[in-house]
Amino acid sequence: MLFAYSMDNATLTRLADDAPLESAHWVDLYRPQPEQVARVEALGFSVPTLADMEEIEVSNRFYRAGKVDVLTVSLPGLDPEKNRTFGPVACLLGPDRLVTVRYHAPRPFETLPAHAEGSNAGCKTVPHLFLTLMEEIVARMADLLEGVGRELDERAARLFDDKGVWGDALEVMLRDVGRAGEMLAKYRQCLLTLDRALSTFGVTHDAKDLRGFTQATGRDIQALLVHADFLSGRISHLTDVILGMVTLEQGITGRIVSVVAVIFLPPTLVASVYGMNFEFLPGLHSDFGWLIATGLMGFSALGTLLFFRWKGWL
Repeated sequence: MLFAYSMDNATLTRLADDAPLESAHWVDLYRPQPEQVARVEALGFSVPTLADMEEIEVSNRFYRAGKVDVLTVSLPGLDPEKNRTFGPVACLLGPDRLVTVRYHAPRPFETLPAHAEGSNAGCKTVPHLFLTLMEEIVARMADLLEGVGRELDERAARLFDDKGVWGDALEVMLRDVGRAGEMLAKYRQCLLTLDRALSTFGVTHDAKDLRGFTQATGRDIQALLVHADFLSGRISHLTDVILGMVTLEQGITGRIVSVVAVIFLPPTLVASVYGMNFEFLPGLHSDFGWLIATGLMGFSALGTLLFFRWKGWL
């Protein structure tokens, strides 16, 4: 799909699908078809493929092709089946227009047209438009990190509650915390690519009216990276606590099994002695021998149990 927008003072206006792209200041390619790529390349842009965008080498993600700066970042979004995913987004920054290429749906690309008017950088030039897009992306990343923080708060409240979490619930919580850690690692990776893209942009676009917005957005990204590190520490702490509680629960189970085994050792000894059929064993031929043996077995088990309770082992 191809979405084209023109800048009108501080706002972005969506152009008709059949409008000429020469009048567009922002062309957004989403899973583009060959004919759509051809329309954009007719404007002097070389549209990278998905394979090109997925390269991890810095030289393949941040470079200059003629008069066009190519900045590729990783962003969270949704795939066509509405599943959460992470993927590359290429920003092709030319003298007269901005072209973005993506194969998934990050939310900032949907919200930017409505939020552009209230942004700090505005939309008076193409570089300002790029900074506005970066500002919208950073705001979205902040929301996602806040979501991870709220999830960790909920897990910690349940874990440290007086009732606690035991049994299968610990396994579920460990999986949830691990999943949050995996998402946080990917969010941090996205922030690092944003920071690199903004630094590269600042080198080639160092105009006085852009410098303040570039530095402000860079400070926001650094603050989010610090917050991501803090959340990573919380995840490590919760993981250690959950694993400690699992070990404690296993220890309790093992202690119970050991105590039960020890409790039944004295009755087993009595039963073994009276079951050896010695001819001259006292009480063997008594009418009350079975009752005496059963009583000894019961009292020996009870005595062992009381001894364990007295020692505080139960």
